[in-house]
Amino acid sequence: MHESEPQWRSACQAGASGRIECTCYTVVYLKHMSIVKNVAAIAKGMSVTLGEMFKPTEVENYPDGPGPLRGAKLQERFRGKHQLQRDENGLEKCVACYLCAAACPSNCIYIEAADNTAEVRISSSERYAKVYNIDYNRCIFCGYCVEACPTDAITHGHGFELATLNATTLVMRKEDLLVPAPSATDAIAAPKAEANALA
Repeated sequence: MHESEPQWRSACQAGASGRIECTCYTVVYLKHMSIVKNVAAIAKGMSVTLGEMFKPTEVENYPDGPGPLRGAKLQERFRGKHQLQRDENGLEKCVACYLCAAACPSNCIYIEAADNTAEVRISSSERYAKVYNIDYNRCIFCGYCVEACPTDAITHGHGFELATLNATTLVMRKEDLLVPAPSATDAIAAPKAEANALA
């Protein structure tokens, strides 16, 4: 016999068919599930909500804030849109070794390699990436490509405004990812700053 059966029998009567027919539901309900306990539980949960309602709201003033990020505050390790880096001479660091594409678990990186020539030198190695595409429809921002790169050519930037209604615009080409080449003024200023630091 079940433990609770005597309690049920005290609140019920046996019918003509031999089945137990309950005539008083209130006694059993109050005994096993108190309305007061339920109300207290709801009140406890709502107290957290009501407490937060009267606290001052802390928000970042994006997109109306100052600076290039328009008020957004990002952590240093934030993984945003990828960047293809250049070396100190302005040449591309990417040597088209395909390690980033091999490490990518979502297979979203496509590379075509080409050879450097004496007349046209794109990178400091024998080869460079003629085509470098990243499909952000598939990218999961895991950072495996950054870890796999032997020349630190690909890094995560802080670009986060990638949302679009057109999926074709999420396929970023090399021109979209490559950082700008240093200007002639920067190229002259860098050695002077280094000389002044050593002096």
